[in-house]
Amino acid sequence: MGPPHVQEVPAVTTTPQAVRRASTRRSTAPPDPARGLLPAAEPVRLLDPTGTPLPARADYPEPPAEALAEMYRRMVIGRRFDVQATALTKQGRLAVYPSSRGQEACQVGAVLALRETDWVFPTYRESMALVSRGLDPVEVLTLLRGDWHCGYDPAARRTAPQCTPLATQCVHAAGLAYGEAYQGRDTVALAFIGDGATSEGDFHEGINFAAVFRAPVVYFVQNNRYAISVPLSRQTAAPSLAYKGVGYGVPSEQVDGNDPVAVLAVLTRAVAHARAGNGPFLVEAHTYRMEPHTNADDATRYRDGAEVDAWRDRDPVARLETYLRARGVLDEAAVAAVAAEAEEYAADLRARMNAQPTVDPLSLFDHVYAEPTPQLVEQREQVRAELAAAEQEGDA
Repeated sequence: MGPPHVQEVPAVTTTPQAVRRASTRRSTAPPDPARGLLPAAEPVRLLDPTGTPLPARADYPEPPAEALAEMYRRMVIGRRFDVQATALTKQGRLAVYPSSRGQEACQVGAVLALRETDWVFPTYRESMALVSRGLDPVEVLTLLRGDWHCGYDPAARRTAPQCTPLATQCVHAAGLAYGEAYQGRDTVALAFIGDGATSEGDFHEGINFAAVFRAPVVYFVQNNRYAISVPLSRQTAAPSLAYKGVGYGVPSEQVDGNDPVAVLAVLTRAVAHARAGNGPFLVEAHTYRMEPHTNADDATRYRDGAEVDAWRDRDPVARLETYLRARGVLDEAAVAAVAAEAEEYAADLRARMNAQPTVDPLSLFDHVYAEPTPQLVEQREQVRAELAAAEQEGDA
């Protein structure tokens, strides 16, 4: 499910030495007061909640029809994956699963705006984005299954491990992006962020470093209204989270995160901005998670059913399907084919996740320290002895 090239931007042809010199010059130059930093007063929207197109915008051209058709396909498959992962959690196959149902436009649109050579820095909620990027779903769920590693090779897939500590990926994305630019490559790093993470110090440090050193990073905030149970009103008094970019000298935009066309258009422009050497860009998507924070959360304690129902009427998958049907891009056969593909995808995931993994209990002690401590060695030997005794008892 690798992403097509939604928009190509000419590659950087400068030498590493020239990039380093330019970076040094930019880091000491004062900010330009005339530079546009403020987001739009209202979130960018190209489709209304019913899927009806709104007047075209010159600043955010509509993506090509084939890109939107592929976005629909991945959103349908992504939602089916999410539902299946939630079911696997209830069956005890996963230790925990943070659903992203309702945020499909954000999850898929971010991936489609990138090249395969770009980097993704996810949070714990980006499983759907990772499978949309083409990662094996079983590998994506390995960490949530309770393993000690993320299941895939981050360097090979240019995808950092899913990040549970809030906002730490903001710093990692800034550093990698700066390093790539320093070496003359036109790589863009996209860091997913939740609304709660914008209250963390790592968010400040990451975006500030990226701004000062013009690192090609897109900070993508999915504002789903709650940091677990804390509503947005208890986190910030800013008009929107997109305004946080202004204080760092970073241009920002806010978008209707349940409008797939607008999400892809805004992120495509943000990625092009970063790739062209203009520094970081902050995008805030206004969206909503339909499920609890994780399977361990009771969302009824802090939000009511009427609020959830109101957001259900803004379903991004139905919104895009309606629009593409009206344009003649989708018909009944195409919709049925995508649904069948999604069911096949879920069935394959279910079958492979239901296979009991072979686990060595002694691997629990691996990779805890570079050099095992005496206490760890002692504990390992205790477990080894207990396993041996249990095996002998079973043979008797």
